[in-house]
Amino acid sequence: MIELTALASLRAVDTHGSVVAAADALSYTPSAVSQQVKRLERQTGVALLERVGRGVILTDHGRHLVDAGGRLLADLEEVESTLHQRAGTVAGHLRLTAFSTAMRGLVAPVVRDLRAEHPDLTLSLTEREPWDTVDLVASGQTDLGVVHRWGDLSINVPDHLASTIVARDLADVVLHRDHPLAGSPVLSPHDLLDEQWIATPEGTICRQWLTRMYAGTGRLPRIAHTAMEFDSHLALVRAGLGIALVPRLGRQPLGDELVAVPARDPEPTRDVLVVHRRSMADSPAVRAVLDHLVR
Repeated sequence: MIELTALASLRAVDTHGSVVAAADALSYTPSAVSQQVKRLERQTGVALLERVGRGVILTDHGRHLVDAGGRLLADLEEVESTLHQRAGTVAGHLRLTAFSTAMRGLVAPVVRDLRAEHPDLTLSLTEREPWDTVDLVASGQTDLGVVHRWGDLSINVPDHLASTIVARDLADVVLHRDHPLAGSPVLSPHDLLDEQWIATPEGTICRQWLTRMYAGTGRLPRIAHTAMEFDSHLALVRAGLGIALVPRLGRQPLGDELVAVPARDPEPTRDVLVVHRRSMADSPAVRAVLDHLVR
C-alpha cells in the first residue's frame, strides 16, 4: 500500500525541484526523502523520478501519482477536520507560516494566548515571504499562512485555498528627527521626489508598493540602500542614511531619534490575510487560530 508520508515527500520534490530542497522544506534529511521516494517506486513498480542535470523531474508515472495523490491527501485532510469538528475538540498540531512583521506583532501574542486557552493544540511557526507562504500552503507543506496585500497589488491565491482578512495595517514614512520634513503632518510622494530611500529588495511586495506610490509623479523612488528587515531600515534611518516606509505592525519603538509621519496620496495600507486549504475549513483548530487572529 502507498505510504502517505512518502507520497507527501514526492510531492515536495515536485514542488521544490530537488530532493535537497524538498528535504529542507519538510525538515527531513535528503537521505530520508530519497529513501521514501525509492520505497514508493518499489511499492508501485514504476520509476517516479528521472535525473536532469543536477536536478530531478517527475516521470509521467510520478506526475500521475502526485496529481491523484494530492486529491487523496486533501480528502483525508477533510475527513480528519470533520472528525475533529464532530468531537468538538481544539487539539492536534498545526504548522503556521507568516511574514516577519506579522510574526512579531500578531502571531507571537496570539500563539501565546492559544496555548493558554487550548493546551492540547500545538503550533510550529516558520517565517517566510508571502508568495512562498502561499505556495507552501497550496502544496500542503504548511497549514496556515499569514500573508499581506498592499493596496491594489494582488497576491495570487489558488482556488483550493480560502483566505480571511484578519487585520489592516498602515505604513509611515520614517525619518531622522533632524530631517527637514520631520515636522510635517503628512507626506506625499511629491514631497519626497529627491529623497534617498532605504527599501526592501527588488521583487518584494513592499518594494513594488513603494514604486507604485510614485506612479503619479513621473519619477521612481531613489533607492540608496536595500535591506530585507524593517529593523535594519530603522537602524539605517537612525544613522542618517535615508528615509524608509515602515509598517506599524510589529514595528520596534522608534526612540528619540526617529519620527514617523503618515503618508497620503496614496495611503500605504495593506491587508493581512490568513490562507488555508479549503479541506481544513471544518477543523476546530483552524477556526480557533483564525478567531484569535481576528480578535
